[in-house]
Amino acid sequence: MTQEIGGFAALGLHSNILAALTAVGYEEPSPIQSQAIPVILAGHDMIGQAQTGTGKTAAFALPILSKIDPAKREPQALILAPTRELALQVATAFETYSKQMPGLNVVAVYGGAPMGPQLKAIRQGAQVIVATPGRLVDHLRRDEKVLSTIQYLVLDEADEMLKLGFMDDLEIIFEAMPESRQSVLFSATLPHSIRAIAEKHLREPQHIKIAAKTQTVSRIEQAHLMIHADQKTNAVLRLLEVEDFDALIAFVRTKQATLDLAAALEAKGFKAAALNGDIAQNQRERVIESLKDGRLDIVVATDVAARGIDVPRITHVFNVDMPYDPESYVHRIGRTGRAGRDGRALLLVTPRERRMLQVIERVTGQKVGEVKLPNAQQVLDARIKKLTSSLAPLVADAETSHGDLLDRLTADIGCSPRALAAALLKKATNGQALDLATVEREQPLVPGVGGAPRERRERDGERSERGGERGEYRERRAPLPLAEGRVRCRTALGTRDGIAAKNLLGAILNEGGLAREAIGRIQIRETFSLVELPEDGLDRLLGKLKDTRVAGKALKLRRYRED
Repeated sequence: MTQEIGGFAALGLHSNILAALTAVGYEEPSPIQSQAIPVILAGHDMIGQAQTGTGKTAAFALPILSKIDPAKREPQALILAPTRELALQVATAFETYSKQMPGLNVVAVYGGAPMGPQLKAIRQGAQVIVATPGRLVDHLRRDEKVLSTIQYLVLDEADEMLKLGFMDDLEIIFEAMPESRQSVLFSATLPHSIRAIAEKHLREPQHIKIAAKTQTVSRIEQAHLMIHADQKTNAVLRLLEVEDFDALIAFVRTKQATLDLAAALEAKGFKAAALNGDIAQNQRERVIESLKDGRLDIVVATDVAARGIDVPRITHVFNVDMPYDPESYVHRIGRTGRAGRDGRALLLVTPRERRMLQVIERVTGQKVGEVKLPNAQQVLDARIKKLTSSLAPLVADAETSHGDLLDRLTADIGCSPRALAAALLKKATNGQALDLATVEREQPLVPGVGGAPRERRERDGERSERGGERGEYRERRAPLPLAEGRVRCRTALGTRDGIAAKNLLGAILNEGGLAREAIGRIQIRETFSLVELPEDGLDRLLGKLKDTRVAGKALKLRRYRED
């Protein structure tokens, strides 16, 4: 470990940052970190072209934290992120890396949360602000001096920001900061719109480009399950009933979560133990040895605590909590599929984590298919199958070895062999439910995620098509007249998908290379949207936009055929 941290030390990072890296078990710098950290420490503006999953958050967080003065109670660094989820993820990373820096505070600023506490944290001197552009502009309208002390600016996933329509907000933010600031821009792609921002707002930036390395994990079957956060323990218990596993690691984010989940599993009869950073080394070694020799079947662990675990009998990995980045995901699921054996990895995804799932699929180059939570019938079938497997080997010589005892017990008790067998089954299964009605009562169905059930949405759609509902005017009203030389195009994205006009505008400007005046009216409906585009060169434009995604969903813009 000394040699590995030496790799970070050679980059010139502050000793407190190196101490934090040691505490979280970081190993050697990634390529983007090795190249970007010295450039940022030297004070240069920079353009970093790197995919999510290459370690870019640490590439800008570590040098910026090394330069910040915790004694100054004022905002010094601003990190802009396109979404609330990414802002929270980046803020958590800054908090982790700054644990050895007393007095340093980080505030996450995003929509959907009260503005008062956010602005109060800024005014009280939080040195690092991690924000989404829209909410930050809201704060600037209340206090135009909020960003007057910023020395370091990072635009993270700048291309995504423009796709979401934040161009105007970015200009307002740039104007509110000192021109003397150091600016760093990270983007997976560098379309014309991103280059224009760099040319206007960055000073002689150095350009670093890291090719994304496709990560694949052979012999591991991957799947995900959509679930609400408060239903995770119930889901894990249900999955364990039907999964045919030998040994399993369940990954969670916090030390307390390892204790809570391990306790819940033990209460249900599973041989489980927690593994986290507070567990002494000798106890950690005992847990791993118990997992190897079969005294334990399940370990609930944090990422750091699980480093170095190599147990061939691990057949399953449960990602109970979403990892912070795709690299962590690959490391996690690599704990199974060892020694030439097949493995299975399941990922529990909450509605707000859909975007990270897409990032994992993109970076690993592998589709993580969706599975459904097992129903009561599947749980019952699995229980009976396990019981059958455990009893089948005993049947062959049972009558010879225990036939006389059976006769005596039925005589002493005064019951039939069938009644005695049923009583022994009840004892052997420890009262576990083995009939459908009881299993249904103890295994309540977990509600679906993502809004109304599919059947209800389909019924609502049918009513809208037939007419007579309040939504009919909103969905079926006639489009506005077209201007000359323009054609109307349609996308299946609408307000139900969280889409606003600025999202579509930003995506088309960014990916299509059009001037703003070339795009006409944008009409947003509940289940679709209409966009006016130039008729000249339309097919070429739609070709450019064919792979475009807005708010994580495929745009699929098509010419609108009006009746």
